[in-house]
Amino acid sequence: MELILTTLYERRLKLLRRPEHHKLFSGIRHGIEREGLRVSPDARLAQTSHPKALGKTLTHPYITTDYSEALLEFITPVHNQIDDTLNFLNELHIVTSKVMDNELLWAGSMPSILEGEARIPIARYGHSNPGVMKSVYREGLAHRYGKAMQTIAGLHYNFSLPAELWHLLGQDEAVNGGEQAFQSGFYLGLIRNFRRYSWLLMYLFGASPAVSKSFFAESKVAHSLQSLDEDSLFLPYATSLRMSDMGYTNNAQSSLNVCYNTIEEYVASLSKAIKTPYPPYEEIGVKQGDQYLQLNANLLQIENEYYSNIRPKRIARRGEKPLAALGSRGIEYIEVRCLDINPFEPLGISSTDAHFLDVFLVYTGLKDSPATTTVQECRRTTENFRKTVEEGRRPGLMLESEHGEVSLQEWGLILLEDMLPVAHMLDQANDTSGFTDSIRQQQDKLNDVNLTPSAKLMDALQKGSQSYTDAILNLSRLHQTHFTNSEMSQERQKYFTSLAEESVENQRQLEVADTLSFDEFLKQYHESD
Repeated sequence: MELILTTLYERRLKLLRRPEHHKLFSGIRHGIEREGLRVSPDARLAQTSHPKALGKTLTHPYITTDYSEALLEFITPVHNQIDDTLNFLNELHIVTSKVMDNELLWAGSMPSILEGEARIPIARYGHSNPGVMKSVYREGLAHRYGKAMQTIAGLHYNFSLPAELWHLLGQDEAVNGGEQAFQSGFYLGLIRNFRRYSWLLMYLFGASPAVSKSFFAESKVAHSLQSLDEDSLFLPYATSLRMSDMGYTNNAQSSLNVCYNTIEEYVASLSKAIKTPYPPYEEIGVKQGDQYLQLNANLLQIENEYYSNIRPKRIARRGEKPLAALGSRGIEYIEVRCLDINPFEPLGISSTDAHFLDVFLVYTGLKDSPATTTVQECRRTTENFRKTVEEGRRPGLMLESEHGEVSLQEWGLILLEDMLPVAHMLDQANDTSGFTDSIRQQQDKLNDVNLTPSAKLMDALQKGSQSYTDAILNLSRLHQTHFTNSEMSQERQKYFTSLAEESVENQRQLEVADTLSFDEFLKQYHESD
């Protein structure tokens, strides 16, 4: 397989390398969302309420919950520099660790010991209509997919490119329709390429090759997993059980044909799913007496229910639905959703990992990205991803490129070599060597599978004679000690205290301001565009 640079990629690189554009890529914007379960000292899912000192999850801008009351979610503000983003994430961990009493933040993506559906508490957001809606949505997820799946934690990487780029490339490529249309088209091209090459991220960063048997305790099949010990199940060459069929599964969504060729097609396909009744969900029913079981009986309750490795995003205005925001004003940023929590990193991600993600995302955006027009390409992309999450560390594993079969290792090294010009540009723009250094580290992983996080975790389990639960529990304790021993300035402590206090007041005001019944509120929500 030969390395071939597309004409468009070469042309864009040539333009962006001009001295007057050297600083353009210092304007990349980053945000991170990190999920993590609160667990007891013996690795059982916490049954306690969200820590009071952290404020209210509905209205706190940076510390909330995802599916479960025990599933914390840290959301950083947007920063231009990766390390500023990670520093803020670090502060969120410090603030939280100091108010968790004897509980721990679980260091892995696959959950701690689960003791049945009844012991997985759904997140609570108070009595306002928006808060009740969030809880009802989660009730719907429980009825549709079961609660165990919703305890899986991940890390989302939010990414956007500087506004100057759309003007520069748009002028050079003489596009029609204005900068907004060009920006959305560029991001959709990035998404299509991301989907073509995301198997590489699963090899490099997948970190969930094993799971506790308790995950399958109720109505779940353990598929082809092998038993490691009394607690642990694994696949010998897996990189990410989280992203496999035994992680985020959704049979109903397999019928969806979500298109990433145009923003109009993307919005239309998801809008249709939100409005299309689905008989198995109709059997569940929307209400039982006065209690809501789900928001509706359609394929999707809301757009967030659609499971995807990557999403186009636009910050919605107050009262505006996310899809309506995308449809009217285009794509503002993208959200990468396939990343496991790295259990060996206190923050779940390292600075090197984040630097490489920037290179990967700029590369997938700049590289020529033809529209996806054939079923064969969709199947090829899906199968490459499946193979890598289930057996990515298998020696000699072959994937299917558009030119035919190629080994994962060979294809990965070719892609990394192709990315080097992007890494050099990013280094120059940010006065660092961090981006090219990140490429070198990924090349090392492709040349030595034992350096991947999934291999490191399996090594810890097999050579250290530890169960999955014990290994992640030990890492969780290590990280907890790291954060509780970390110092924060008095000024920053006051800042986070004031955020928590403001969130309490903001939720109180929301609840006082409600004038509609929830029935009427939901009716108006469904009827709004």
